[in-house]
Amino acid sequence: MPNPIDILLPTDQTEGTTNVVGKWFKAVGDAVAANEPLLEITTDKVTVEIAAPSDGVLIEILKAESDNVEQGEVLGRIGPAGAAASPPPTAPRPAGRTTEAAPRVAAAEGRESQLSPAVRRLLDQHGLDPARIAGTGRGGRITVEDVEAAVSGRAGGREGGQAGGRMVPHSAMRRRVASHMVQSMATAPHVTSVFEADLSAVVRHRDANSKAATFTAYFVRAAVEALRAVPEVNSRWHDDALELFEDCNIGIGTALESGGLIVPVIHRAQTLDLAETAARLQDLTARARAGALTQKDVQGGTFTISNHGVSGSLVAAPIIINQPQSAILGVGKLEKRVVVDASGSIAVKPMLYVTLTIDHRVLDGFQANAFLTKWVAEVETWK
Repeated sequence: MPNPIDILLPTDQTEGTTNVVGKWFKAVGDAVAANEPLLEITTDKVTVEIAAPSDGVLIEILKAESDNVEQGEVLGRIGPAGAAASPPPTAPRPAGRTTEAAPRVAAAEGRESQLSPAVRRLLDQHGLDPARIAGTGRGGRITVEDVEAAVSGRAGGREGGQAGGRMVPHSAMRRRVASHMVQSMATAPHVTSVFEADLSAVVRHRDANSKAATFTAYFVRAAVEALRAVPEVNSRWHDDALELFEDCNIGIGTALESGGLIVPVIHRAQTLDLAETAARLQDLTARARAGALTQKDVQGGTFTISNHGVSGSLVAAPIIINQPQSAILGVGKLEKRVVVDASGSIAVKPMLYVTLTIDHRVLDGFQANAFLTKWVAEVETWK
C-alpha cells in the first residue's frame, strides 16, 4: 500500500507571525481531491487555505482547530482510497476535571461525527453541554466559534460579574494582532515626533483632477520622497548591522468591518506615479475588506502608513511599529483651522497633524525630524 502523503504548512506561508489552525473543511475518513481546500490557517495578517496535495482519503488530523503550528509542520495525512483512518488527537484530561464532563462529551459525540480537541477543551473548561449548542460547521459539527459564542451568551448573567457586562471572545485575528503589538513594544523603544502640514496644495491639485486620487495616495507619494531623503527610515535592525532597503514597499494599515487590522503592501512604490498609486491602493483596500488578499499582498513591507485620521483621530502617539520595520507614519484628520503664516497673516487652511514613530535603536530624533520635514515639504509644495 502506498505511503500516506503529509499535509504540510508551507514554509513561505507567513512572515514572522504565529500560525493557528482556523477550521478543517474535511473530517477524518472523507474523500479529498488534489488542490481541494482542506483547512484554514489564520495569522494576524490574513486567513489562507491549505489545499490537498493529492487525491485520496483524509486518514489523520494531527493539528486541531486553535492549535499553533510552525512552518513545515505536518498538519495531517492523506492515504489512498479505502485506507484505514485514525481518529483525531484527543486532548489530555486537565487536572481537576470532573467525571460529569465525560457524559457531556459522550452525548455530543452521539450527536456529532466528531469533536475537535480544541472544542472538547473549551466544553470542559466552561462546563458546557454540547447537546445544547447548535453546530454551524460541516454537517452540523460544533466549532470553536460555536462554543465561544455560547460562552459569550452565558457570561452576561454570571454572578459576581460587572452589572450588564458580557464576555466577547477574541477572534483569531485579534489574538494575533495583540501578540504582534506586545512583541513590537517589548522589542523596540518607541519615540514619536509630531509635525503639522498645510494640505492646501494637495486639495487644489485633487480638485483640479476630479478627485481621481485619495488623500492617502498623496501621502504615499510624499513618503517615497521622504524615504529617499532619509534612507535609514526604510530599514530593518539586525544585531550586527542595519539593513537598508532599496525598494519602498509601503504598507497601508486597513481596518476591517469585522474587526481587526490588516496591512496590505504597495510593493516598489518608488516606481509608481500618483495615478498608479491610487489604482493600487483602491485594489488592495477593496480586496482587504472582501477578505480576498493573498499572502504576497501582505509580505515584504519596509515601511507603514497609518491613516488614522479617516476615523476622526487628530493625533495618535505612539503608533505601534509594524515589526521588523523601523518606523511608522501616522496621519491625522484633515480639518480646516485658523493659522498664522510667516508674514503674520491669519487664514483658514486645511491642516493635519502627522507623526513618525521610530525604533530608537535605529533612528534618532534628528532623522525623524528630517523625514517629516521632507514629507511636509512634499505635500505643501505639491505640483
